[in-house]
Amino acid sequence: MIETFAISISLLAIFYAFLLKWSIQAADAGSDDMKEIARAIEEGSRAYLKRQYKVVFVVAIVIAGFLAMFLGRMVAGGFLLGAVASALAGYVGMTTAVRANVRTASAARAGVRSAFRLAFKGGAVTGFLVVGFGLLSVAGVWAYSQSIPALIGLGFGGSLISVFARLGGGIFTKGADVGADLVGKLEAGIPEDDARNPAVIADNVGDNVGDDAGMAADLFETYVVTLVAAMILGSSIYGSIEGAMMYPLLLGSVSILASLLGAFAARMSPNGSIMGALYKALGVAVILSALLFIPVTRSVAVIPGEVADANYFGITDHIPAAWSSMYYATLIGLVITVLMVLITEYYTSKRFRPVRSIADASNQGGAGTNVIMGLAVGMEAVVLPVIIIALGMFFAYGLFGIYGVAIASVAMLSLTGIIVAIDAFGPITDNAGGIAEMAGLPPEVREVTDALDAVGNTTKAVTKGYAIASAGLASLVLFATYTEALVAAGAHVVFELADPLVIIGIFFGAALPYLFGSLAMRAVGKAAGSIVEEVRRQFREIPGIMERTAKPDYARAVDIVTKAALRQMIAPALLPIGATILVAFLFGPASLAGLLVGVITSGLFVALSMTSGGAAWDNTKKFIEEGNYGGKGSPAHAAAVIGDTVGDPYKDTAGPAINPMIKVVNIVALLLVSFLV
Repeated sequence: MIETFAISISLLAIFYAFLLKWSIQAADAGSDDMKEIARAIEEGSRAYLKRQYKVVFVVAIVIAGFLAMFLGRMVAGGFLLGAVASALAGYVGMTTAVRANVRTASAARAGVRSAFRLAFKGGAVTGFLVVGFGLLSVAGVWAYSQSIPALIGLGFGGSLISVFARLGGGIFTKGADVGADLVGKLEAGIPEDDARNPAVIADNVGDNVGDDAGMAADLFETYVVTLVAAMILGSSIYGSIEGAMMYPLLLGSVSILASLLGAFAARMSPNGSIMGALYKALGVAVILSALLFIPVTRSVAVIPGEVADANYFGITDHIPAAWSSMYYATLIGLVITVLMVLITEYYTSKRFRPVRSIADASNQGGAGTNVIMGLAVGMEAVVLPVIIIALGMFFAYGLFGIYGVAIASVAMLSLTGIIVAIDAFGPITDNAGGIAEMAGLPPEVREVTDALDAVGNTTKAVTKGYAIASAGLASLVLFATYTEALVAAGAHVVFELADPLVIIGIFFGAALPYLFGSLAMRAVGKAAGSIVEEVRRQFREIPGIMERTAKPDYARAVDIVTKAALRQMIAPALLPIGATILVAFLFGPASLAGLLVGVITSGLFVALSMTSGGAAWDNTKKFIEEGNYGGKGSPAHAAAVIGDTVGDPYKDTAGPAINPMIKVVNIVALLLVSFLV
């Protein structure tokens, strides 16, 4: 019954997403010039994703073959389903975003409220597809197979696609963005999103394939892996008790209902703020989730010897515990979500001290002090989130042991629908601003899109912080699941810090995010270098571009950065799989446990520092462009552009991709247990 309930809710989320998609397509797409620009962005985005998925499909088929050979067809089938569902959520969400961008630009002519509503609808399509496909996959696999290995395969499939999508999309978007800025802004002195820049369409394509499709794959993977880990841990601790296995599905289901109602609340009042409207949606989702978790928790838990307070879902085997302890653990997950959103906004919004301190440094000492202060802000931005995550683990564990931490993780990820909707709002508004600039719309329209885009930068950073924080909680659960799996398989492994094998694993694991991040950053540098040369060539060889009497060859720039991104994503994407297998077979299960601890700890710090620091650099540039410290064209602005160029691959390539990399290492470790014992 519970699986049927979860599948029904997931189908409702998917249906709602397609209703929004049809509503967006019916909106006005603006002038012929706007439609032509939007068509070029859409064609480039579709072409990139098709080529990326062809590459990933080959890798996935090879891995599925090995899984079928060594672990069985159930695992291989779950793996392929996870990969397909993740890719589908990203693809459909992205195709909606590239249609919503031009319609948002058109709606901006009527004011900020109209443009906001349309952009949010576009983001909500991606958000509800992610949770819809995610919950449908987990509930469907369990209903069909009743197989834990199949669930692990499902999580692995989502994780693999996520790493490729985050890396490939991130390399594409930041290679194009950095290349466009270096030549267009700094060398040619033309504005951002100027139609004369050959890389400008590639930059807009990158926003969609990186910040929409890549982000969707990332959150799909985090959502699925967290549900799967909590279900497996519940099974390991409580055996065949139905309530322990089904509780994560119930939390995810009712939170989708709360997020749907939250989406209806995302409306700007006449004098309200953009961020306020987004927070209103999130607040409604959080409050309703907290209320709906009460009947759900009362249905699955009962003190031994007593009768359940309520049983709305026909559960026959209850978790032997007081329901209130479990419920408080879910509230911890919701509180962590709210605090992560507020902390990330503080470190990345133009309104607060961190961004303004970088702007002040840009004015005082130029590019050097901008970069120094930006690095300092990124490092500082790690501290509060880590404290919040650590305290959340402490209190959740105190309430209900390691299963309490799993519950808190699921409660946190249950809000993925509304969080992704808020995030995907960002690339839509970014593209809308580009279209308004290229189509020559009046300055007041660009003022509307710029205001939306500035908020979108913050919401993108918020979602990355949310995903990384949830990865920290989920990875602890995955680590516990790994140790439980070793015990269930009959292994007697003791993890002691005095054991050099454990220390070796910790060192290797802690180094992995740094090597992964280095490969990702280097890939962006190479992709940007190729696009820089192409933009310079077109400026040099196509007469009339600067006078607007000739059009740049946008397609050529898109093709170059596509090839560069696909070529550069393979090595870093396969690194976590290869490293995990090598450590497991060379040093054994104790070292593998150390590897998991090292990669979780180091990855959490590096990812938070990169994403928050990069977003702060980006909004520093926008803060100065509003007229502060001399505005556009000033020395402070030139310094901020350089800082933003450094921060771009931090926040949109290396940092976000570390999140799925952490989960890949943990999932592969789970799959290797049967070989190690």
